[in-house]
Amino acid sequence: MTANRPAVRPARPFFSSGPCAKHPGWKLENLSGALLGRSHRSKPGMAKINEALARTRAVLAIPADYRITMVPASDTGAVELAMWSLLGPLPVDVFAWESFGNEWMTDAVKQLKLNTRVFKADYGELPNLSQADPVHDTVFVWNGTTSGVRVPDGDWIAADRKGLTICDATSAAFAMELPWPKLDATTFSWQKVLGGEAAHGMLVLSPRAISRLQSHTPPWPLPKIFRLTKDGKLNEGLFEGETINTPSMLALEDYLDTLSWAESVGGLKGLIARTEANFAALSRWVGKCGWLAFMATGESFRSNTSVCLKIVDTRFAGLSPADQAATVKKFVALLAQEGVAYDVGSHRSAPPGLRIWCGATVDVRDIEALTPWLDWTWSQTKSE
Repeated sequence: MTANRPAVRPARPFFSSGPCAKHPGWKLENLSGALLGRSHRSKPGMAKINEALARTRAVLAIPADYRITMVPASDTGAVELAMWSLLGPLPVDVFAWESFGNEWMTDAVKQLKLNTRVFKADYGELPNLSQADPVHDTVFVWNGTTSGVRVPDGDWIAADRKGLTICDATSAAFAMELPWPKLDATTFSWQKVLGGEAAHGMLVLSPRAISRLQSHTPPWPLPKIFRLTKDGKLNEGLFEGETINTPSMLALEDYLDTLSWAESVGGLKGLIARTEANFAALSRWVGKCGWLAFMATGESFRSNTSVCLKIVDTRFAGLSPADQAATVKKFVALLAQEGVAYDVGSHRSAPPGLRIWCGATVDVRDIEALTPWLDWTWSQTKSE
């Protein structure tokens, strides 16, 4: 363990798992072209929105016959819009292994009261995905932001399935390869991998999902912000630059700026490479630090973005849960006080520990500068 106070601090100590770090080189002046004081329904306003949709498609290599729209309420709004609009005709399988998956389980079971099978796993584990029934609809997160556990691939999803897949991909899109032919309704937000601003979500729909929208009328009331159809037909305008409600044109400009940066580093391949380099640097340190370990028990399903770590120090293990939480709180506060890492405590619903964002907008040199500080700060916290 590092006994001496490290000399080098991360240049950008922003390791929050959402909102995530702005991209390198970001400055407020980048948003000087924002269409402020103008309607989002004006010709230039719709042009901006269509540009965002088209460039999203290009960077993520989304198939040409998939539809993309901007929706309110970030990724949460996008997931719930998909669930409320698409589910009902078939039984539903929900896979949950962290807080957000548990929320979607609650929506399916308690709110929509669907015929649901639930497959749960504890934090750090992954349910048996092979239990998915291809004649059921399936709801799952690709990357468990609060557990550091992701699905390893899409091989468990049947290519000839009858049901739809609804995938919360908010900490995965732009950092991991997504098998689009296996995904029917995919959601994410701007605030994660690209470090955009919050409150806006993206919804990507396959032709099969579009068909369901037009053939299925949900038996429950749909709020205005969930309505993608009009008179039983797809509201085409929502996929051609219109929006359900008024978006922030400043946040939209920021998203366009993040896409420009993503394109400048090589698009999806470049984004994944940056993420993997960050994760590799952190992994090398975890392997030798001795007092932290990955929460995800299996390497094949370990997240490379929201990296969740548990404290395995023997003294810490002997503390009561309340004292463990208090110790982590002190540790995280000291990191922030030193200006070396902000917002790296585990999610409030997860076991006490650390959560370090390794997505593409983080520089690997900052991960490398962070790790000695983690050792030093832990030594200080333990000694109190």
